[in-house]
Amino acid sequence: MRRADRQTTEAEARAILDAGEFGVLSTVSSLGRPYGVPLSYCVIDGDVYFHCAAEGMKLDHIRHAPEVSFCVVGSTEPLPGEFGLRYESCVIEGRATEVFDAVKQRALEGLVARYSPGFEAEGLHYIERMKDAARVFRISPVSVSGKARRR
Repeated sequence: MRRADRQTTEAEARAILDAGEFGVLSTVSSLGRPYGVPLSYCVIDGDVYFHCAAEGMKLDHIRHAPEVSFCVVGSTEPLPGEFGLRYESCVIEGRATEVFDAVKQRALEGLVARYSPGFEAEGLHYIERMKDAARVFRISPVSVSGKARRR
């Protein structure tokens, strides 16, 4: 990292990941074209989970090259007089693999708990109705890094 003074510890990077509202999944197509898409996610036992439709560009890309990058930007604050920005971010590199059965159920429940707190019972009914239409993937991190400017 060029700015070593802004590098976070892995624990700090994981805290940014845990607190983030959404992330950007980056993939590469079979033609070598990059693709980044924002998505909701949850973290369970250090792995990142996301759900998606049964077909789509990101699935085509993951089939071609399951190695992905996932970026989360935490809090930010413009510093106009300094021509800068306070920020914090986390970048994960890893492999995306589809999950099934109990792992899929746990991930979907994790997404409901994260984005619909207080509606867990309704979320379980929703999952039961929709889980066959959704696909769920896990990103198992190979590397986790963070960068921040906090002062």
